[in-house]
Amino acid sequence: MSSDTTEHWQMPLGTLPFPPVVQDVNTINFGSPNSFDDRSSSIGTIPSGGSHQAVRDVTEMVTSSSSSVTAAIKATSITSVFLDECLHMFFVRFIPTFPILHRATFVFRECTHPLLLNAMALGSLYLGPKDSVAKGEALWRLAHTAVATSWQSLITHRGPYDACKGVQLLITALLGQIYGALSKNRVIRTTSQVFRSLGFFWARHCGMLDSEPFSVENLPLPSSSQAEKDHQWRVWAAREIQQRALLAYHILDGLVAQMSGDGASTRHVTNPLILPSSEAAFDASNSDEWLAHMRCQKTEQPSFRLVFRSLFPPIGSFRPLDYQFSAFALRVVLEGLQSLVSDSDESDLAAVGVPSRSDVRRALAQVHETINMSIHLSAPERLEVLLRWHTICLDTMINSTVLFRHVCSRYDISQQVSGGSRTLGPGFDMVKWVNTEDARRALLHAVAIQDIIEQLPRGRAHVIHMPSSLFAAATIYVVFSLAGVATIHLPCTIVWQDALLSLSDLNPGSDSVRRSSSSETRRFVEQGRTDSPTGMGAVRNLLYEMNSMQKLFRCLISQWGIAHDMEEIVDQWIRLCH
Repeated sequence: MSSDTTEHWQMPLGTLPFPPVVQDVNTINFGSPNSFDDRSSSIGTIPSGGSHQAVRDVTEMVTSSSSSVTAAIKATSITSVFLDECLHMFFVRFIPTFPILHRATFVFRECTHPLLLNAMALGSLYLGPKDSVAKGEALWRLAHTAVATSWQSLITHRGPYDACKGVQLLITALLGQIYGALSKNRVIRTTSQVFRSLGFFWARHCGMLDSEPFSVENLPLPSSSQAEKDHQWRVWAAREIQQRALLAYHILDGLVAQMSGDGASTRHVTNPLILPSSEAAFDASNSDEWLAHMRCQKTEQPSFRLVFRSLFPPIGSFRPLDYQFSAFALRVVLEGLQSLVSDSDESDLAAVGVPSRSDVRRALAQVHETINMSIHLSAPERLEVLLRWHTICLDTMINSTVLFRHVCSRYDISQQVSGGSRTLGPGFDMVKWVNTEDARRALLHAVAIQDIIEQLPRGRAHVIHMPSSLFAAATIYVVFSLAGVATIHLPCTIVWQDALLSLSDLNPGSDSVRRSSSSETRRFVEQGRTDSPTGMGAVRNLLYEMNSMQKLFRCLISQWGIAHDMEEIVDQWIRLCH
């Protein structure tokens, strides 16, 4: 895996230097690599090189029969070729949608074994053979056992460029919990949810929130030696990975909180971390390219705490934020707003010190303007961010997870998608609710969610929030269908500020109120009708659309197993509506 290959990610499968045969060993080493002397081996150039021993250690570990966990590994006939394929798919399919590991400077032998196992488990989700899921689960269990039994030693591991100890333990836990939260296996799913707050504790224990970010003063000069440029590039990459791992924990925490219908496990709006660097700098393949991008970046990056303060000004406004956000940073902001939504109950009663839902909706409107003004976002990135934006907006109208549990409970449908104790009020009436403004707003966002998922290119159609977003939309569809509203005549164009904000959310007398009072979207929300001539506006038969959604869930199952349980519930809903 030498670092001088030009085509870093165009290698064929089967090229990792795994030994050709599976060997039995009598011991397991869950600890850190013993040496980090082979700096020439980079995961960015998987084809060939000097990482044989590190990979052999992993292969030997996964084939050990010293416990029931490794016995399960042996029963699944995991080979070195399979592990090779898994790691390849992890980097070329998962990382582009969740950029938390730095491909260009990733050195295989500097990785702890549990991190590699969880990366391989995630990569297994993108493979075609039917037994890939069982093999991936075996890898996950082995990594989970390693973390559960050896975290005390793993937390002391410090890479050669890390700012503090425990960074790889944090990343290991993050990858394992992403796999678990979206797994088809319900035991694994529950395990992931139980342990989701551990990452924040480990990060605080290791001082990651207090470590200094990379200073632009340390950027090497163009005239600096190549060795100095490469050194500072790796120092920067280590800081960036640590920061992104923590931010990714916030993203995952918000997603799991929404899926469970409960609150977040940390206060997102107090996040002291600064915005991550641009994706262009993070994707740079060499130090010179990285340096060029870094010199174009603003020198001072705001903290997320400051960003959240900017979203709640004393006097409401809907101007885009004056910061350059990457898609990754926007997802962190959105999960912070989602955590505020989850802090309000179904009667819109917010906890002490938490903004009202009107305030959160105004903040979401600002984020929407920011997304629209972020011209550096690629088309798939914009769609992925908007997908999550629409889902959170929908939840400001009604908690979609609690609503889904209510529907299942009322019609005696067993479900294993979500636990939790939050419920709708005892007098909740679905027929009455679908005739409210909030219901029609939620429906517009649900339609947008379906449309976005159908637009996403195949290679990007597996961001981690896609199953929960689609399921939230399906929940709104089934409630309307069960209430007898099967066909909806939508406005020709949607003004999303009007689909989000009621007049009471806006400042009386403002230009926004005057402009939006005459929009077709506003009239649809308030009166349930459109002014579009017949044949002009979109007409949606919600029952037919649920059939289309069911097919989308079947496509998602191959990546995210939780979609299997979601699809089964949607199938029962469709039968109810006939």
